Amino acid sequence: MEYVNAFERTQSLPLPETSRVLQALGHPVRLRIVAGLLDGSCCVGPMVDCLGLPQPTVSRHLAVLREAGVVEATAEGRERRYRVVHPLARTVVDHLHAQGR
Repeated sequence: MEYVNAFERTQSLPLPETSRVLQALGHPVRLRIVAGLLDGSCCVGPMVDCLGLPQPTVSRHLAVLREAGVVEATAEGRERRYRVVHPLARTVVDHLHAQGR
C-alpha cells in the first residue's frame, strides 16, 4: 500500500523533464562543468583549461547540457558564455557538494 501511495504522489511531478536533467548530469565531466558554472558564467576556453580536456570534448558535453535545458549559452563576440539555468541542476550539484563534506 505504501508503494501505491508513493506512486500516486509522482503523478503530478514533471518526470520527463526531471529524467532529462538527471541524465544530462549523469556524467562526471558534466557534473564538474555544472559545478563550475554555479557561481557564474564562463566561456569554453577556461573550462578546457580547468578540466584538462580537448575543446571538442568540452563542447560536446556542453551541447548535452544545453539540449537538456541545464545550461544556456549567450553569444559574446565570437565566443559563447555558458551559465546554469535549470534549478534542479543547481539543487543536485549543491546537494552533492553538501554530501561530500
